[in-house]
Amino acid sequence: DSFDILGDGVKELLVGRDDGMIEIYNFESADDPVLRHDYALSESIASIQGGCVGKDGYDEILAATYSGWLTGLTTEPVHREGGSGEEVKLSQEMQSKISSLRNELEQLQIKVLHEREKYQQSSQSSTAVSSVPAFSVNDKFTLNKDDASYSLILEVQTAIDNVLVQSDVPLDLLDVDKNSAVVSFSSCDSE
Repeated sequence: DSFDILGDGVKELLVGRDDGMIEIYNFESADDPVLRHDYALSESIASIQGGCVGKDGYDEILAATYSGWLTGLTTEPVHREGGSGEEVKLSQEMQSKISSLRNELEQLQIKVLHEREKYQQSSQSSTAVSSVPAFSVNDKFTLNKDDASYSLILEVQTAIDNVLVQSDVPLDLLDVDKNSAVVSFSSCDSE
């Protein structure tokens, strides 16, 4: 998206990447865009948009992730500095906002507890039928021209415990910064 998030009268380029990076590029000159800010999320960005969403006068960047989470980055200051011995008081609006969020969180926790109990009861009954839930896999296998390697990116809306890669030819697995996996090798039986 293009949006004037910095408030300088010139639109910036908002980029959401597959690796979870949100980047803000500024066009200071006619040459190449300059990276002004970036923020890392833990999953790929499906969509990104700039605008005024939460509070008038404070622009935001909204990003939708692969699993459906909405993340907002705002220009509204979230911290107030006070002098020594000075008490920081929250405005009535902020107090009501916090109270509303706490109530919503309590209601969601109660709802989760009821659903969990309902599932436990249904799974222990004699007529229970177990099934594996269907989920989509976001996968990419791309060639990296710089070092002649392939990148395998797997993203699922649930935890990934194991990934098995089987090949008829020898493979070298390279570690990357964002990888949280533990790699183990085992040789194949030729038969």
